[in-house]
Amino acid sequence: MFNSLNSVVLISYIILIILSLSHSTGLDAELYYVRDDVINHYALSFILPVPSDTNSLHFTWHSSSKVDYRLEFQVENTSAMDQPQSNISAQGEVPRTRSVFRVDLFCSGKADGEAVLTVQLNLTTPVNNFTVLNFKRRKMCYRSKIFSYTSSSNAPTTSTRVFYISVCVCCIVIFLVAIILAVLHLHSMKRVEMDDSVSDSGSSQGLSQPSTQTTQYLRADTPNNATPVTSYPSLRIEKNDLRSVTLLEAKAKVKDIAIFRERVTLRDVLHEGTFGRIFHGVLLDEKDPNKEKQVFVKAVKDHASEVQVTMMLTESCKLRGLHHRNLLPISHVCIEDGEKPMVLLPYMNWGNLKLFLRQCKLAEANNPQAISQQDLVHMAIQISCGMSYLARREVIHKDLAARNCVIDNSMQVKITDNALARDLFPMDYHCLGDNENRPVRWMALESLLNNDFSSASDVWAFGVSLWELMTLGQTPYVDIDPFEMAAYLKDGYRIAQPINCPDELFAVMACCWALDPEERPKFQQLVQCLTEFHAALGAYV
Repeated sequence: MFNSLNSVVLISYIILIILSLSHSTGLDAELYYVRDDVINHYALSFILPVPSDTNSLHFTWHSSSKVDYRLEFQVENTSAMDQPQSNISAQGEVPRTRSVFRVDLFCSGKADGEAVLTVQLNLTTPVNNFTVLNFKRRKMCYRSKIFSYTSSSNAPTTSTRVFYISVCVCCIVIFLVAIILAVLHLHSMKRVEMDDSVSDSGSSQGLSQPSTQTTQYLRADTPNNATPVTSYPSLRIEKNDLRSVTLLEAKAKVKDIAIFRERVTLRDVLHEGTFGRIFHGVLLDEKDPNKEKQVFVKAVKDHASEVQVTMMLTESCKLRGLHHRNLLPISHVCIEDGEKPMVLLPYMNWGNLKLFLRQCKLAEANNPQAISQQDLVHMAIQISCGMSYLARREVIHKDLAARNCVIDNSMQVKITDNALARDLFPMDYHCLGDNENRPVRWMALESLLNNDFSSASDVWAFGVSLWELMTLGQTPYVDIDPFEMAAYLKDGYRIAQPINCPDELFAVMACCWALDPEERPKFQQLVQCLTEFHAALGAYV
């Protein structure tokens, strides 16, 4: 939508102000400053970085009625950055039609250092309503990077020359295309005449001319590079269908991965809830009893209801049949008659990610270097890689959170299903009167209001999961009543920036929490952005 680093749109009494983050964070996303006459002070508090090779900001604005403006600039480090210039007057009236103005911010080339620029826009309406908007940017300037305003002043001449050349080239191309189309049209007209004559002669003889060519069309909803539907496991059951599945049906769907219980030895209880438990177990090899491998074992207690057992089996199948280094799908089940079912998954020796993060927070006072910011970003990259894979396979997780991830001693993170999560982490789920416990604090607004889930709602949950990483397992929106979450989000409120979380990383979170699902980044974009940020962190280590 925009071509420069920080493009802002101001519409009708400044109803809407949008910041494009495409260049500053690598995301094709926008951050709203003002929407429906409400100023988002939360967004205005950001001091967003400007790449050192970017020398201008472009603002797109218009107003539906008369609004006067006054434009001012403040630079904190004038030795590193020259006084900014704009191609519009310092004061005047906001245009009634959509237009663009530019703010140039050139480094002086005299000193190395960070310069903080404040673009102050004062707006006055005919009824003397006065509004001040401060857009803050941070730019690193270097002594070796000297830019001249002279070259900038020559830009219009060069741009004009390029424009006229482009117009000439376009005219020539259009002329050639028109000639080609005319020739093809004449040729097709002759062919039609010939076909008509052949058809007439054929019909007079009572003969039909079968076509010798067959045209094949790809279905619009099936891209030609898509994996066939038959390659996906048929037992990934949508959440809306869980309560309609019986225990016998759930067992039948996992019968092909069932093993005898005698091959499984239960060891320590890793996590326990009201009716569910997770064990550290050992699985004996089917062919060689001397070989064994460690596993997670999800099980239910004797008093668990049939519905709870069925839910465990069906939700455990969410990732079954998917293969990715950052996913942990189910491997085996034990469903023998007369015994409560058990679900087996490959073992990760540091266990549940949320519990691991909280242990790191407890140890932080004694060992501040126990886990670094770079480690946390690396975990986020792995989660986004796994979710990108799910998005490509059109699989919606619906419950992405640190509690549904596991980690090992090599810092490898894998996403798991949410089987037993409601029982093991009851404070993370709430019932809003619909008889269903949901992860309200991790859910996008459209999911809360309309039960609408998509890859975009998973992106929202990823933003909250990233916040969990940076806070070492804290609970988001802990002071907000779950029944008020929808109204809270609709009003534009979000969880605060974690302590010691870089602005660039928090800007990524904010993009994930855009109200419009279409404005949220894709997981592949998040992978790229976080990878670049991780590399930048490594450069300072």
